[in-house]
Order: sequence, then C-alpha cells, then structure tokens
Amino acid sequence: MIRAAGVAEVTDADFGAEVIGSDLPVLVEFTADWCPPCRQMGPVLSELAFEEGDRFKVVQLDVDTNPETTLAYGVLSMPTFMVFRDGEPVRSMVGARPKRRLLQELAEVI
Repeated sequence: MIRAAGVAEVTDADFGAEVIGSDLPVLVEFTADWCPPCRQMGPVLSELAFEEGDRFKVVQLDVDTNPETTLAYGVLSMPTFMVFRDGEPVRSMVGARPKRRLLQELAEVI
C-alpha cells in the first residue's frame, strides 16, 4: 500500500485497538494501491494528520490485505472514508474530495 506521510496503517489485526479503542475520533481511509483517487488523497491525508492530529487520528486500511474489516463495514468503493467516534462509525464518505470539503464534512461529526 502507498501510505500517506504521517498517516498510520491499520490492519484487521489491530483495527480494534487503533480505531475502535481510540480515545480520539479516527478518520479511516479504506484504500488500495490500484486506486488512483486514493493516491490523489495521500497529500490531503498527510496534511490533516499533521494539522489536526491533536483533534483526531488519521489512518489508512488496505482493502486488499484486510478483507475482514473491509467486509464488516460494507466497503465497496475506494476511497471510502469513515469517521469513528467512541468506537462507532458516525460518518461515511465515498470518493476523493478537496481538503476544504473533507474538513467541512468532518466538522459535522468531530
């Protein structure tokens, strides 16, 4: 997986600890190497992780190598962004988007 700088990678094995068990809200990008819009979002996610890291975590999950979590949350398209707060998904967004729009959508749930 092409990981965005400053963005942690999570797996089926540690999703519970890193996302569900997080004290901070978590923005998860369900991504894949073969997904051009996912690669397009890399710099945006890096900026968010750097600028907003005290408010929420930003992580990526490779759908090809982590099928259990991908199936559990019904992810069918990439990139899919899910916001988890207090261990529960509170928002889902599909498709690449500019940083400003993503921040607006996140402001509604974080």
